[in-house]
Amino acid sequence: MSDLAPALGQIAVLVAALAVAVPLLGRHLAHVYTSPRHLAVERTAYRLLRVDPDADQHWKTYTMSVLGFSLVSLLLLYLLGRVQEHLPLSLGYAALPADGAWNTAVSFVTNTNWQWYAGESTVGHLFQMSGLTVQNFVSAAVGMAVAAAFARGLARQLAGGRVGNFWSDLVRGVLRVLLPISVVSAVVLVAGGAIQNLMGTRTVETLAGGTQQVTGGPVASQEVIKQLGTNGGGFYNVNAAHPFENPTPLTDVLLIFLMLVIPFAMAWAFGLIVRDRRQGIAVLSVMALLLGVAVTLLTWAEMAGVGRAPEAAGGAMEGKEVRFGEAASALFAAATTGTSTGAVNSMHDSLTAPGGGVAMFGMMLGEIAPGGVGSGLYGMLMLAIVTVFLCGLMVGRTPEYLGRKIGQREIVLVALYVLATPVLVLVGIAIAITAQDGLAGLQESGPHGLSEALYAVTSAANNNGSAFGGLTSGTPFWNTLLGLLMLLGRFVPMVLVLALAGRFASQRHSPPSAGTLPTHQPLFVALLSGVALVVVGLTYVPVLALGPIAESLS
Repeated sequence: MSDLAPALGQIAVLVAALAVAVPLLGRHLAHVYTSPRHLAVERTAYRLLRVDPDADQHWKTYTMSVLGFSLVSLLLLYLLGRVQEHLPLSLGYAALPADGAWNTAVSFVTNTNWQWYAGESTVGHLFQMSGLTVQNFVSAAVGMAVAAAFARGLARQLAGGRVGNFWSDLVRGVLRVLLPISVVSAVVLVAGGAIQNLMGTRTVETLAGGTQQVTGGPVASQEVIKQLGTNGGGFYNVNAAHPFENPTPLTDVLLIFLMLVIPFAMAWAFGLIVRDRRQGIAVLSVMALLLGVAVTLLTWAEMAGVGRAPEAAGGAMEGKEVRFGEAASALFAAATTGTSTGAVNSMHDSLTAPGGGVAMFGMMLGEIAPGGVGSGLYGMLMLAIVTVFLCGLMVGRTPEYLGRKIGQREIVLVALYVLATPVLVLVGIAIAITAQDGLAGLQESGPHGLSEALYAVTSAANNNGSAFGGLTSGTPFWNTLLGLLMLLGRFVPMVLVLALAGRFASQRHSPPSAGTLPTHQPLFVALLSGVALVVVGLTYVPVLALGPIAESLS
């Protein structure tokens, strides 16, 4: 266990930093999404967008604003990819093929950032900056806006289905939250050794006397927002394992911190928005508990790798960057699949079979530990409603959550939300392993080949973006299939969440009674954790048994 002690130090620093930052950022987020005042720069943005930021939108109007903005973003990003060779700072790279431009546009608009290409040899600096990095900001802000709208729906009563203003939420999320933190963090990352320039490709001499092509670029600015916004797309093909993106163990801690801070802080902000801080702490506790279990299991799997080589090295070092080692790579892998980030500092295809299974299961849970920016919060709240509903059935009373009754229409929306992603994953893997074009992308047969395909469709449908590198995904079949899964996996759940927010905002608040289940106590934390593992997790057990579990036992 050669690198366990440094990794424990990383965890201690990370926990301490989050303990300080989460309450502070949570209070700021609650103010951002509830304050009636607009900054001068925000008013300028509203004039350019020609929108009224004070119009309280019905949930249907809010939904159409989300979908319309995302559609325009998708079309513009697709166009940039198709005309890349004519753009300045293109570095001489050709335009993206139609299927590749489609996949990339969908990927970054849906906050997935799945990359079928090697960034340093496929896309130029202008496309990276004006296309991909911009979408890193706005796609994250969209997720935060939907979560804020859902929190308002639970906080309001008799509001006629009105849940706020999308354009105000979007602009504030970018200007008041994402941009300031990104600027400061980018400076810190550059000071730590990450690069930030407009250099093209240069030939350098290696220590062994050979030559290598090295590409520079605006790396630090993209690296920071890809982590902060739980996006995940790397400037370089090896992502955060590249020393230009992630130079040292200290910058590694910073990147993990950026992944986790907003999802945890959104839970804290939720408690403040609904005027009961205990509710936010309960949700945050479940997120932290599930993440802690994932980190523990992944670390054990990688430190206790089976075979003579892992035993000699003190752990499974295949696919790991020697600057970080097994335990720190396991921490990063658990964080990136527990959020919807998808960034990696090691190759997930080289994880041990049980380690890869844990990473995959973190995505299958819906990435709620702590999840993506915004999506993690509303995903956990949906499961909280399932928990309350099941407990209500046990005692024979109408279930309630924060004074909102969970009737037939409400639970139908929740059930559709819970089933949406598993259906996409299971249908997607069925198509992938029965189509000849899908099988052609697999580099291995047997359980690990299935795991490669299963990981890809799980990553796409859950808007994660990480991958098992053994899959050749840059083909028309895989680009099209994964693009569809990303699109449906992002916006179908969002529509259901906003519909439920509208229904809650139309209800009258019901005061708690003797039979009301307290949703802020340790018992509810345990119940919610169990529901997350059982109701969601068991859906995938059959297909996991054919992939990671079978590989672990072989």
